[in-house]
Amino acid sequence: MIAAAWGVHARTDDPLAEAAALGANQVQIMLGDPQSWRAPRLDWDGGPAAFREAAAAAGLTVWVHAAYLINVASTNNRVRLPSRQLLQRTVDLAAGLGAAGVVVHGGHVTADDPPELGQANWRKCLDGLDLALPLLIENTAGGRNAMARTLDRLTALWLALADSPNRDRLGFCLDTCHAHAAGFDLGQAVDQIRAVTGRIDLVHANDSRDRPGSGADRHANLGQGQCDPVGLAQALARADAPIVLETPGGLEEHRQDRDWLERNLT
Repeated sequence: MIAAAWGVHARTDDPLAEAAALGANQVQIMLGDPQSWRAPRLDWDGGPAAFREAAAAAGLTVWVHAAYLINVASTNNRVRLPSRQLLQRTVDLAAGLGAAGVVVHGGHVTADDPPELGQANWRKCLDGLDLALPLLIENTAGGRNAMARTLDRLTALWLALADSPNRDRLGFCLDTCHAHAAGFDLGQAVDQIRAVTGRIDLVHANDSRDRPGSGADRHANLGQGQCDPVGLAQALARADAPIVLETPGGLEEHRQDRDWLERNLT
């Protein structure tokens, strides 16, 4: 039997129909161009309220992925400040359309900056956000000075955020491709990460096109990449969290990924 809560990152103009075609009960969307500083938007007749009603009627839980260029850890004001503003606007719109949470990458500092500066910037950002829903930090695949790539760095970030007034709204999203690329043993990753964060709220289920520890963020369909299939299945099962596919291709490829989940998560 497949995981009780699973779905797909939708890439079409009708994400609800895309999820329904797969028999999913979860869907993840972007609010506009993921590589743009423009304000988030939802192209849906009737706006956020109509989308919220349609998702509820379809029995779909909605997750929002924030723009990829957001980097609230940056020491560059021209990056950090627009990142905070865009993240807040994304949270506001996501709340309006009834999303369960917003996923954002952990970000990084430059090679010349100590990681502690990035952790402090994350703390300032978290303290200042108005969070109407949970904010999930996602682990990343590469970057020597990334905030959420290695277990040690993730531990330091969580300690920096531990007593924020918004700590109860902070969650974690595990990406299996990113963990593989960062050098985690997928069979142990969930227990190691949960020991730091206390929770895993969402899983991005992805195989990897590249070898373990490569630092490369290149997703593959489940069972067709270089992730250890046993470890991948163990991570997905042990996380005990909703699963969202971010794998390549369209409906046919995602049906095959769904079938892989059905075979391996029993």
